Amino acid sequence: MMEIYIRKEEFPDFQTVYEVNKSAFNQEDEADLVTLLRKSDAFVPELSLVAVVENKIAGHILFTKISIKSDTGVLYESLALAPMAVLPKYQRQGIGSQLVEQSLEICKSLGYQSVIVLGHEHFYPKFGFVPAEKWNIRAPFPVPPNVFMANELADNGLKDVSGTVIYPPEFDTLSL
Repeated sequence: MMEIYIRKEEFPDFQTVYEVNKSAFNQEDEADLVTLLRKSDAFVPELSLVAVVENKIAGHILFTKISIKSDTGVLYESLALAPMAVLPKYQRQGIGSQLVEQSLEICKSLGYQSVIVLGHEHFYPKFGFVPAEKWNIRAPFPVPPNVFMANELADNGLKDVSGTVIYPPEFDTLSL
């Protein structure tokens, strides 16, 4: 079995992480988003992680701070998981799963209550993600409810939380 080492991203990794995202998504949008998010107030350095296989970066995951705005204007802090990328030659070998599992533990240890993801409906539920509509949490754009999911990192982490997710403006650069 392949040995996978997950660690915090460091400055010398930035170009390789760019290439991992570009290769995984077959476009530059997500790679550019990571570059922009690193410079934003939403960036949490401890939540930009890389997966290392055979001394090479094979994957990357990023969480950034977001808000959920209730219909009465109350803002609740949460995290967005986006993007998560694994080099094509390493996909379907457990790297993405290890990135998600270990990073969610770090999110919990940092005291975050919840995570929102727009992602594959058959992948993310393995890690506790369920459709965000369970809490009446909505995306700020049209999206099928089965791919817009939330995960409570703490018991009742989303109790009494509902509303529309507000992503950092850097996300506006993505074409959906």
